[in-house]
Amino acid sequence: MEIRFQSSPKETKGMSTEEIRANFLVTELMKPDTLKLVYSHFDRVIVGGVKPLQKKIELPNEAELRADYFLHRRELGIINVGGAGTVEADGVSYELNKLDALYLGKGTQAVSFASKLKDDPADFFLMSTTAHHTHPNRKMTKEEASPVNLGETATANKRTIYKYIHQDGIQSCQLVMGLTVLSEGSVWNSVPPHTHTRRMEVYFYFDLPEQHRVFHLMGEPTETRHVVMANHEAVISPPWSVHCGPGTTNYGFIWAMAGENYTFTDMDPVAIAEMR
Repeated sequence: MEIRFQSSPKETKGMSTEEIRANFLVTELMKPDTLKLVYSHFDRVIVGGVKPLQKKIELPNEAELRADYFLHRRELGIINVGGAGTVEADGVSYELNKLDALYLGKGTQAVSFASKLKDDPADFFLMSTTAHHTHPNRKMTKEEASPVNLGETATANKRTIYKYIHQDGIQSCQLVMGLTVLSEGSVWNSVPPHTHTRRMEVYFYFDLPEQHRVFHLMGEPTETRHVVMANHEAVISPPWSVHCGPGTTNYGFIWAMAGENYTFTDMDPVAIAEMR
């Protein structure tokens, strides 16, 4: 498990392109038969990805956690962005089709991942946060996530939002998780741009064709930087940072948050004309 420490706005201003990528970009999350984990000291989240092909892959108990098992003092959100797959948690099997989500609460000991078909494998994105209370394990399909249509074609941000783990959905200690799918012809995400200093966020981009890219904007509103991102890559967004951007085609992205405030709508908007 890779460990990354926090970077302040002052540090980030002076980073080169490679330094920004090394600190905030998470790549190779969906390598065949591999589970990758990155521990960020922004709210102590763990970002991960697993793409099982030939075998069942178990969630390891990383030594850095100093725990009896991975979810001893943690909770975990899982969203599948690939083919049909199965997550087994303490002997209970959950089938996840594309865009289905699963929450696993504190105290769940044995977790494993498998694909139904090796020719159409599952791609499980993982987000884990610390937890102080046990909430029940629960699956939610994309149809159950009360999809909301927002934006418009004229401003290139027509999109559908699916909320899974949040105040009025699957209950958790601090994890908030869902996804957004942009319509054909729309490329801008998270407009109007905003910050929320009471929680950090991770963005994971998917369904982005190989030859296309997303230009993810980050940094303070008047000191923006950009990260050029490919399919199945994630970016760690600090609480002080904006997080928005356009792609060279439409795409989908998972948003996963952790921190002090659990309310999805808690954000501080920034007028586009004020950004630099």
